[in-house]
Amino acid sequence: MSAYWKVILDYDGTLTAEEEQVTALADKSLDTLARDILRVPRSRLEEDYRIAREALLAAPHQHWWEVNGLIASYCDEGAFILNTSTLQAMLRGNPDYLRAVTRAFPSAEYDPVVDCTNYLFHRHTAELAPCFRPETRAVLAELMAHPSFVPLVLTNSLGDKVQRNLSTLGLGELVILGDTRQYEMDPHWGQWFSHPRWGRIQILPVDELHQVDLRRPAYYRALRGEMSSGAGLVVVADTLSLPGALPLVMGIPFVLLRTPYTPPWCLDFVAAHPLGHVLDELAGLPCLLTTLCA
Repeated sequence: MSAYWKVILDYDGTLTAEEEQVTALADKSLDTLARDILRVPRSRLEEDYRIAREALLAAPHQHWWEVNGLIASYCDEGAFILNTSTLQAMLRGNPDYLRAVTRAFPSAEYDPVVDCTNYLFHRHTAELAPCFRPETRAVLAELMAHPSFVPLVLTNSLGDKVQRNLSTLGLGELVILGDTRQYEMDPHWGQWFSHPRWGRIQILPVDELHQVDLRRPAYYRALRGEMSSGAGLVVVADTLSLPGALPLVMGIPFVLLRTPYTPPWCLDFVAAHPLGHVLDELAGLPCLLTTLCA
């Protein structure tokens, strides 16, 4: 048994109530697109966004956040993820929008649409006031005080936004595991994983409609780095594809927080997995971890 456990807590959606922030994020993103990137009337863009969102939600298993031609996350896995997926579908589906985005992001790290939606997300979430779940402060304080737990806050951002927001809780400095890029997909990555049923895999079957692509080298390196200390490791998050599936195939316990937007297929898969746990309320995390890590 490990002497201590690192508890990796996803920031957006796990510690924060992103369902309460997503409308403001979408509004700010549409403002920037209309004014600075696409240069089209805001009312037209709002209607196109509405149409795209309705199409995604009509068949969410057929729509996703795509990076380098691979599925990073299905569109219904999170409130912020649905916003990103909607923006990508809207931009890719209109040739005029796609040309404008390509002009605006000529040296894209991934592709112009992905770089555009990444830009909108990081810029505008930094502008939003922190909206922590009511239990967040008490849970973090309890984990920080526990002799066997070291909480780390997981984020795709560089960490400055998250550190600044966490400082408002008055808990002292928390360790930030930043720039993990769970969405960074690499179709040429040579890492394979051993599965007791499926053998050597790079794509994890979930059910007849969903599968999770595991080719996320940046996130894999981050997890391997934390495992190298010899401590036990647990990941806690509100979505499956981005932060949850890779730990499970690496033998790391994963706790999925049930939120108002969590789809049943994610809950069912995690609940059935021998290393998976579904948490109904964030307040119950310390008790679950005490049992899990005993």
